[in-house]
Amino acid sequence: MKKDKPKYRQIIDAAVIVIAENGYHQAQVSKIAKQAGVADGTIYLYFKNKEDILISVFSEKMSVFVENLKVIIQESITAQEMLARMIEGHFKVLSEDHHLAVVTQLELRQSNKDLRLKINHILKEYLDLLDDILQRGIQAGEFIEDMDLRLVRQVIFGTVDEVSTTWVMKDQKYDLVEMAPRVHEILLKGIQTQ
Repeated sequence: MKKDKPKYRQIIDAAVIVIAENGYHQAQVSKIAKQAGVADGTIYLYFKNKEDILISVFSEKMSVFVENLKVIIQESITAQEMLARMIEGHFKVLSEDHHLAVVTQLELRQSNKDLRLKINHILKEYLDLLDDILQRGIQAGEFIEDMDLRLVRQVIFGTVDEVSTTWVMKDQKYDLVEMAPRVHEILLKGIQTQ
């Protein structure tokens, strides 16, 4: 399988750097190939085109968020703890890879509608896990019973996403992970049982 080959990973990692530094529209396949240390033609053994590279980058990197969240759900006792660790984990992944943060928070937003739909499909697994956390919280009596699950999910993910985007826009000048407890506290106030 292509994804298991080392050059696939090299190209993905190179694409993150090139897209972050040049912007998606200026990120030529030749620049990605050069960054990856492969011939231009090698890229096309793994990817159909530049759009396919961007979707693959998002899919590969989003799987890191998903796998982290699965571990958090397994290891955590309460839904509140799961939510706190999810927010912290999300911020941690982005703060440890500045190029990835630029790509996910800025470059993916500038893509066309068709591309955004594919990206939303990839994001679905992560959002489904967030739904799982919320449902566990309701069942355990931690979160209010009559919450609008879809709306609460949008508010939580939207907040985490916007805080991340603002951090990127401000040139990552402050500690994103340090914001996690404050974000968690604000979000909890809206869904916690009294």
